[in-house]
Amino acid sequence: MSEEITERFEFILESILLIENRFLKIKFPDDLINSQDGITILDSIAMRLQAIGDNVKSVVKLDRQFLNKFPEIEWEKIMKMRDVISHHYEGLDHEIVFNICKNKIPGIKDFNRNPS
Repeated sequence: MSEEITERFEFILESILLIENRFLKIKFPDDLINSQDGITILDSIAMRLQAIGDNVKSVVKLDRQFLNKFPEIEWEKIMKMRDVISHHYEGLDHEIVFNICKNKIPGIKDFNRNPS
């Protein structure tokens, strides 16, 4: 793995850890929209999800085949989420963000700690 790809995955892991920390206060999807604090958490998590998608796209630009080695991760969905956040933020669904944080982030984190 090239040094630049390694740096991208280090940033992805940093973003994941920040998302997990911010998500600790969230118990239900509506917690992300029912208060100013919830909205702030939603915004900050969305920005980190966008950054993760940007970095995945950068890895693809550096080595188109690299991510194919890890089909268990939904790389296309990660990049598409980045596009939704970047270009259609007003339509961002807080329930989808909640689901990503609760059900997808842990798997990406586990992978990211040991990419070969």
